[in-house]
Amino acid sequence: MNGGSGRRRLHSRGSAGRDPEPVRRPAGGNVRFRRSRGVLPPDRFTTRSRLAWLNSATSRIGTTLDLERTAQELAEFTVPRFADGAAVDILESVLRGDEGARWTEPGIPAMRATALCAIEELSSLEPTPVGETFVHAEQPHETLLHRYCLRQGKPVLLSRMRDDDFIRVAPTASAASKMRAAGVHSYLAVPLIARGLLLGSADFVRGPGTPPFSSTDLALAEQLASKAAVFIDNARLYGREREHVVSLQRSLLPRVTPATPGLLVHSEYAPSVARHGVGGDWYDVMGLPGGRTALMVGDVMGHGLPAAATMGRLRTVGRTLMTLDMAPERILARLDLATRDLEDEQVATCLCAVYDPADSTYTLASAGHLPPLLIDGQGSAEFVPVPTGAPLGAGVIPYDPLRLRVPDGAHLVMYTDGLVKTREEDVDTQLERLRSAALGLPPGALERGGLVECAPAAAARFDEAVLLITTGAALPAGDLRVWELPKDGRAASVARGLVTEQLAAWGLAELADVSELVVSELVGNALRYGNGPGLLRLLRGERLVVEVSDTGPDLPQIQHVDLSDEGGRGLQLINMLCRRWGSCRTATGKVVWAEQNMPS
Repeated sequence: MNGGSGRRRLHSRGSAGRDPEPVRRPAGGNVRFRRSRGVLPPDRFTTRSRLAWLNSATSRIGTTLDLERTAQELAEFTVPRFADGAAVDILESVLRGDEGARWTEPGIPAMRATALCAIEELSSLEPTPVGETFVHAEQPHETLLHRYCLRQGKPVLLSRMRDDDFIRVAPTASAASKMRAAGVHSYLAVPLIARGLLLGSADFVRGPGTPPFSSTDLALAEQLASKAAVFIDNARLYGREREHVVSLQRSLLPRVTPATPGLLVHSEYAPSVARHGVGGDWYDVMGLPGGRTALMVGDVMGHGLPAAATMGRLRTVGRTLMTLDMAPERILARLDLATRDLEDEQVATCLCAVYDPADSTYTLASAGHLPPLLIDGQGSAEFVPVPTGAPLGAGVIPYDPLRLRVPDGAHLVMYTDGLVKTREEDVDTQLERLRSAALGLPPGALERGGLVECAPAAAARFDEAVLLITTGAALPAGDLRVWELPKDGRAASVARGLVTEQLAAWGLAELADVSELVVSELVGNALRYGNGPGLLRLLRGERLVVEVSDTGPDLPQIQHVDLSDEGGRGLQLINMLCRRWGSCRTATGKVVWAEQNMPS
């Protein structure tokens, strides 16, 4: 293995034309030590025990898909049964998830000390600390490990090391001296090659009281290295796929949350501690007409690239439906149909909400999702009893909405199950712990994301989690005006007068002409098709919004009219004069709205 100026290796003299390679020794807190071996087991070098030992490597190396852990398992597996000390170095490119190198390539690739293990008698050696990167250019000279293992893909064996062999194995004179003083007398190094690519190297040493490495030991080490290299390469491939999935998932989540009137939103994505925990958790926030805010949190069941891809599709469909200003229960019904159309037949849970700052209310609907947590800011926190429908893709609709009024300053916490679930406790117990943790946070910590750190599953979270915290805030004084209109023929005249007077008070008199035309058309349609107008709302924000509600079931649409037709052009005029317009259903009917840009 290669080492920097501070890296020490063990050397051993080879036979049959094989050159030795440096071995790392434990020299600090990052090196593991075995207990002193004492008398060697009598069967240590029998043919039967060798084969049994090599066969057991399959169950003791590569127990996880963690690359560094696999390297450490290789080092620990060989000490003290096969060697007194072992070191494993992995190419930097492999640790990054890239492919390894071919030993025919010129130069020595950058390596990193990845694993060390040795008996106590060799604790005085100076290995390169685990995690330190080194390249050949940093070495005072080229060692046998560089020359043969890393450059030619060949093993190195020094059965009985002579005095001049130590400097051929160690990167520095100091390292050679330490090896000599510790009584190291035999050295063996093998390359780690899998699927035709060099991944790294492993080197071994033996000290006093241990027989020297033989050609049989060399053959055994090569077979062990071949097995271990496959495990290491599998971990590399899995790590690379996981990084791709994480990158895909992060690119599919919102980059920023929009600023919406009367609502502060904090969002957070917490990756899984476990490598397999990447999946399909998502959230979305969107501003709606009239100052309302649409919120969504979802979780695709399963992990990996298929779950992340499904998440991206469902979030796109959900965002499109929210753009249409649909009610939460109707959004979930449409998402259920979209989920059933997916070819991979996956299932997802989802919680959808719309916040209206005019009356500080949430309208919520759930498709098999965990209930949101409402913290009222007065020392109380309770889970909101949203009717739980079937998960998306199950084909069981409709969904039942819940309308919830909250006090100013209250927090609504929407999350996915990765925040609470563990392998030991049931969900109800973990939910209660989440509620207690939320109450125990100091002021302001909730908005800064402190709940992720103190959530029940934070320390051992094996699944990713999404957290969405909303805080209601009163609209700026006077920015929202609401009036109840008469249901007779005076409604249009009254509405025009109210709008004109309010725009003059806001200093927006230049918008009065268009606003009068818009409100006249909206009120006229409500009188003709909606059983009379209900409420008139005027909102001043980034844009001026005019809304009229009624109890009619039919949503307005632009009609095709002939030149001779006397009516049917009202919505066409609104469409040309306003930035945009639309309608949405409510529990009692519908709301029709129109937006105008504010004067520059």
